[in-house]
Amino acid sequence: MPKVIAQKNDWIKLGYKLFSEQGISGIVIEKIAKKLECNKSSFYWHFKSKKKFIGELINFWITSETDQIIQQIEKAKSSEEKIEQFLKITFKNDPYLEFIFFLKRYAIKNKEVQAIIDEIDTRRLEFTTQLFQEIGYSKKDAAIKASIFYKYLIGYHEMIKNKKQSKNYLIEVKKELKHFIAI
Repeated sequence: MPKVIAQKNDWIKLGYKLFSEQGISGIVIEKIAKKLECNKSSFYWHFKSKKKFIGELINFWITSETDQIIQQIEKAKSSEEKIEQFLKITFKNDPYLEFIFFLKRYAIKNKEVQAIIDEIDTRRLEFTTQLFQEIGYSKKDAAIKASIFYKYLIGYHEMIKNKKQSKNYLIEVKKELKHFIAI
């Protein structure tokens, strides 16, 4: 017999996983309820609609993939430690990396979601620009290098998708980055 209500966080974590694997087509309330072993009414206890649920998934993504990363990096004492943490975290292969790619597809038909993605890209670029300024680049050079870095990061993850990441990924990434950033 299914439990009546799953916790809100259970719905969000499973929804985030499924969206990362299948995009919007993975967000079928009945199927998620079955996986959570609860009634579909549990979903509506926590979320008014599928659209609100998608909004919660996006907020979860922002918190875990931007806010928490920035907070963690800012705890480092020196700019060199910040860069080291930044590279270690952002280049690590993650099973949920596809979330952003599916979100971008979803945003094609949803201008509000595209605006959120654009805002997050801007925040990430501004943060990376600040990091590069901390290691000595002018604001202009840091902004250009941040843009190149971000595009490299996206390409890197696209190239290793569905592959096992090397244990020495950080050494390999640093070797390549040294061609355009003195780290």
